[in-house]
Amino acid sequence: MTDLPAGYRALDAKTLADYLAKLKPIAARLGGSPQAWTIEEVGDGNLNLVFKVHGPAGGVIVKQALPYVRLVGEAWPLPLSRAHYEHMALSEQRRLTGALVPEIYHYDETLALIVMELLAPHIIMRRGMIAGTVYPKFAEAISTFLAETLFHTSDLALTADVKKAMIGAFSGNTALCKITEDLIFTDPYRIAKLNRWTSPQLDPYAERFRGDGDLKVAISRLKLKFLSSAEAMLHGDLHTGSVMLTPDDTRVIDPEFAFIGPMGFDIGAVLANFLISFFSQAGHEESPGARDAYRDWILATFVAIWEGFSAKFLALWETQAKGDAYPSDLFQGPLGAARLAGERQAYMQHLWADTVGFAAAKMIRRVLGLAHNIDLEWIKDATVRARCEARVLTLARDMMVNAGSYPAPGAIIRAARHFDQWQPPLGG
Repeated sequence: MTDLPAGYRALDAKTLADYLAKLKPIAARLGGSPQAWTIEEVGDGNLNLVFKVHGPAGGVIVKQALPYVRLVGEAWPLPLSRAHYEHMALSEQRRLTGALVPEIYHYDETLALIVMELLAPHIIMRRGMIAGTVYPKFAEAISTFLAETLFHTSDLALTADVKKAMIGAFSGNTALCKITEDLIFTDPYRIAKLNRWTSPQLDPYAERFRGDGDLKVAISRLKLKFLSSAEAMLHGDLHTGSVMLTPDDTRVIDPEFAFIGPMGFDIGAVLANFLISFFSQAGHEESPGARDAYRDWILATFVAIWEGFSAKFLALWETQAKGDAYPSDLFQGPLGAARLAGERQAYMQHLWADTVGFAAAKMIRRVLGLAHNIDLEWIKDATVRARCEARVLTLARDMMVNAGSYPAPGAIIRAARHFDQWQPPLGG
């Protein structure tokens, strides 16, 4: 296990109540005495303790980092400093997007602990999508979150000294980046101890992916971009399990994987999870076709996320570009403005190509690597689940290797609908 700072201890319901009672603003927010509080550990993620605390006057969420990966145990140590990076990212996201992230009430670096706004009646988006819930305002909210956080932490908005300082501030989050580098960009394409998949049905797919030279070159190019391209501050783990919402309100949570990296990684992560959800519907509907309307909503939202992000990002570039990239005095007059407008469109095309590749990488890791999505995991019939997963893998492989065949979201939508009707061959 990693060396623990003096004073660190993992809290439980009793010790957390004693701790919160000493924080006067938090105790006042909860109301009453600690004996009147209810504390429930609700962490269902892979890394941390999460407590829901209710008092007579209100509630809070308390998130505490453990010195290891909770999903695996003490055999996989992990530094507590990830709470520092999460707090830093949440603070910046809150500054840029307001109520699209929870409000922070207290941060304790020694205990690697954050006390924040209790989101109620919000639920984890992934669970809502498994239930077939429509979220009509999500595309607007998440496209705003992506545009504001990515643009305002990029060289388009920041001077070089400020941007480099931000790179330095997040540069120590290496352990969390290493998880991404291994679990997303490397392990699914080799024999790795932590890999798992629906076996024996997907055994031929896993073997084929491990021997696919074109796929290995494509994922290696994406990994290199992830390693070397410091474009903007990323959430780093932005999927439907990192969003809590109601039909009317969306909040992004859990940015402990935050670092300065390629923008397409965050955008691709969101879109990947919509495609996974789309293919999982066959395992959740009561009869074939019963969720066709929901499938339509998923794909329409997929398009709306990218189109909303693109429009907002370009609008910010046109009105708030104060950074050292593309200095305005190089593009004076009508000809300069026209040239810059064309460059902006080319930039977005490159960003879309990155997004397609990173989305594919996220899709593959959720089927062949560690930490699967419950969208698929909760499909009880293993053969039905494997068919859904084979469709995810087949589309993802084509998106990664043949990214040029998907120049816009509509091309992915057409391919997704095609593969959703395909009966994939299975092993076993």
